[in-house]
Amino acid sequence: MDIVFVKQLAVDTVIGVYAWEKTIQQRLFFDLELCTDIRAAADADDIRQTLDYAVVCERVTTLVQSGPVELIETLAERIANMLLADFATTQVMVQVDKPGAVAAATTVGVRIVRSRH
Repeated sequence: MDIVFVKQLAVDTVIGVYAWEKTIQQRLFFDLELCTDIRAAADADDIRQTLDYAVVCERVTTLVQSGPVELIETLAERIANMLLADFATTQVMVQVDKPGAVAAATTVGVRIVRSRH
C-alpha cells in the first residue's frame, strides 16, 4: 500500500479545556498519512486518480476551524472519520501536536490510526 502524507499542517483554532483557552486561538500542527494505491495516477500522470493533498489540507483546515472543541483527541477522531468517508483511502494516521501546552516539552499530542470497517 502506498501513502500520501502531509507533515506539520499548521492550523489556528480555538482549542482547550481551560476558560482562558476558549478566548484565544492556538496553533496546532497535523501530520496525516492516507493509505491508497497511487499506481494508476503515476501511470497516467493524472492528479484526478490520486489523493490531492491540497484538497486534503483544505478539508482538514475547514473541519478544525468549524467550531471550538476542548480535546485534540476529538479533532483527531473527527479528521480520521472525514478522511475515511470522503477520500479514497482505506487507512489513515492522524497526529495532532499542541506545542506550548506543557512548558517543559517542545510539543504534546496524540496519534491515531483508523481503518475503514
